[in-house]
Amino acid sequence: MAALAVPVLAVGLFAAPARAAGLTPVTSTLTSANPADDIPHAQNGDTKAFAEIGGTVYVGGSFTSVKAAADAGWTARNYLFAYDRATGALKTGFAPVLDGAVHALAVSPDGKLIVGGAFANVNGVSRKNLVELDPITGATVTSWVGRGDGGLVRRTIVVGNQLYLGGAFHWINGTQHSLLARLNASTGEIDPTFQIDASVARYSSELVWSLAVSPDHRTLVAVGNFTQVNGQARNQVVMVDLANTPAVANWSTQRYVAPCYNASFPFYARDVDFSDDGTYFVVIADGGRGDGAYCDAIARFETADRGAGIDATWVDYTGTDSVTSVEVTDNVVYVGGHFRWLNNANGSDTAGAGAINRYGLGALDPINGLPLVWNPTRSGAPSGTTAWGPIVWELWRGSTGLYAGFDSDGLGNEYHGRMGLFPLSGGRTVAATNAPSAASGYLYLSSSDGQATRVPFNGTTLGTPVSTTQPNLTAAGASFSIGNKLYWSKTDAGAPNGSYLDVSIFSGGSVGAPWVSSGYNDWFKPATMNGAFYLDGRMYYTRSGTNSLFYRYLEPDGYIVGCTEFTLPSTGLAWGSVRGMAWVNGKIVYGWTDGSLRSVPFNASAVDGAAAVQLAPAGGAVNWSSKTLFFATS
Repeated sequence: MAALAVPVLAVGLFAAPARAAGLTPVTSTLTSANPADDIPHAQNGDTKAFAEIGGTVYVGGSFTSVKAAADAGWTARNYLFAYDRATGALKTGFAPVLDGAVHALAVSPDGKLIVGGAFANVNGVSRKNLVELDPITGATVTSWVGRGDGGLVRRTIVVGNQLYLGGAFHWINGTQHSLLARLNASTGEIDPTFQIDASVARYSSELVWSLAVSPDHRTLVAVGNFTQVNGQARNQVVMVDLANTPAVANWSTQRYVAPCYNASFPFYARDVDFSDDGTYFVVIADGGRGDGAYCDAIARFETADRGAGIDATWVDYTGTDSVTSVEVTDNVVYVGGHFRWLNNANGSDTAGAGAINRYGLGALDPINGLPLVWNPTRSGAPSGTTAWGPIVWELWRGSTGLYAGFDSDGLGNEYHGRMGLFPLSGGRTVAATNAPSAASGYLYLSSSDGQATRVPFNGTTLGTPVSTTQPNLTAAGASFSIGNKLYWSKTDAGAPNGSYLDVSIFSGGSVGAPWVSSGYNDWFKPATMNGAFYLDGRMYYTRSGTNSLFYRYLEPDGYIVGCTEFTLPSTGLAWGSVRGMAWVNGKIVYGWTDGSLRSVPFNASAVDGAAAVQLAPAGGAVNWSSKTLFFATS
C-alpha cells in the first residue's frame, strides 16, 4: 500500500448536527397502527392524562361525559373516570367529583391515584389543583398532605418515593416553590432539599408545561414558559442534576431563545421525554419558524452532554405545523400534534422536498429522526363530531400499548372519541440494520449493463477478479449495501428527476429485481452521486462538480431519504475525483478517476486525507473508476 500525496482541500461544516458520530442502529418495537376498538370514548373537551393501577385504566382531561365502546348512551363524568383494561367497561364505583380539568395522573408507591390539574374542590372539599384519591371509590385520601396552594399543576411524575410537580404554581404545601417542586410520594410532604425555582416568562404567564425524569433518577428536564431557573438563564428548557442536592445542571441551549414567527405562542417547547435507557431525551415544539430556533420541530439531545450552546443530535421539522406531545419508548420516538408532514425542513405550510405524510401522529427512528412506517393518522371522525383539533395532549406508554389523548374524534380512520390506544399486539419489530460489518468480503463494480466484477477483499489485500452476470443491474450509478439489500441509483427517463434510488435483494452474489425505494424520494436526484455508502443511519455520498463528502439521513424502514444535506468536515482529499465508495471495517474504500483504488480511515466525524493509501494502482486488471463500487459479504 502506498501513501498518497493529494491537494489539501478544507471543507467546512455546514448545518451539521451536534453529535457527529457514535449512534448505531437499534431494534425498535412498534405498536399496531390500528387503534383498539374496545376502549371507551369521551365527549367534549379533551383527554390529557392516563394512569394504570392493576387492571384499571384512569383517564383525566376536560371532558364532560364518557361511554364504553359498546354503549349507546353517554354517562356523565366530568374530568376523571376509570375503566377495566381487559373489557373496556366503565368502573362505575370510581366516581370522584372535581370542579376543573385534570392535567396529570400518577400512581403513589402504595397504589393510590395522585391527580394534578386546574380544580379548586374535590368531593366537595377544597383541594386546589392537587389531590390523592382512593383508586376504587375515588374518595379523597385525607391523610395525604400534598397541597397545591397556587396555580395549575400540569405534571405529576412519581419516581421511586419522590413525586415531582411542574405547573404554574408558586406555593406547594404552604412553602414557596416556583413552577417546580418535589414531594414525598407516599405522604405528600414537601421535600425541602429540592429548591429549583423557574421564573420570568418570555411573555404572558410563567409556567412549567412538561417535565421528565431519567430512569436512573439522576436527571430532570423541564420545559415551559420561563427564562430563569435559580437565577441562571435557561430559556424554555432546563436540566437539573438530581444525583446529590438538586441543582441546575451545566447544560443550556440557545435553540429555544429566539421567538417563532407566530406571536400567539408565548412559548413553544411543549413536551419532553427520556429514552428507556436514559441516554437521551427528546424535546418537541410548536410555534412556526424562528431564526435558528427549533420551532415546530422534534429534537434529540444527549443526556450526558454538558456545557452552553448545546445543539440537538438531530432535528425533524414539520414545515410549520405544531408538535404537542412525545413519548420515547421501545426505541421509538412517538410524536403527536397538529402536523401534516414530517421530514419537512424544506416546506412552510406546504410539503417541501422530502416531506413524509403523517397526519397528526408519527413514529421516528431514534438514531436519525426519520419517520418509520407507522401512520395511523388522526382521521375518521364521523359527521357532527370534531374532525381535527389542534392538540394531542398526551402520548403515554401503558402496559398494553400506547395511549393517546386529544381534542378530536378520529383515529386510524375510525371514530375514537378524544382518546385511543395503539396496542402492542399486532405491532412489529424493526430490526437494527446497518452496512456489512465483516472485515473481509467482496468489492463489486459494474462497467456495463448486466455485468459486474467481483474482487475478494480483506481490508488491505485484493484477490483475483471474477466477472459476474447481473441482468438486473442496468443503467446503474452509485450503489451501497444495507443488510441484505443493495441500494443503487438507476437512470430512468420516466423518473421525475431522471433517476430513482432503487432497492434490490442482494443474496449469494446476485442483484435481485429492483423496486423504487419510495415515492417520497421522487425529489431526490441519485444520479448526481459519484459514489455512496451507508453507515449508522446516514447515506454518505459525493456529487458531480463538488469537492465535498456529503451525507443525508436514510431510513431503511420505508427507504426514506432525509430532506437535509450535511457536509462532513474533511481535509486533504479531493472528493470530486472519487468514483464509487464503500465502507469496509472502519475505512472508506474508493475508486479514483485515474482507475486506482484507495482507502482512508473513517470515524464519521471527519476525514483526514493525509492518511489515505493506495490499494491498487491505475492501469491494473480492474478499472476502479466506477460509481457502482460497493462492498458485500457474498
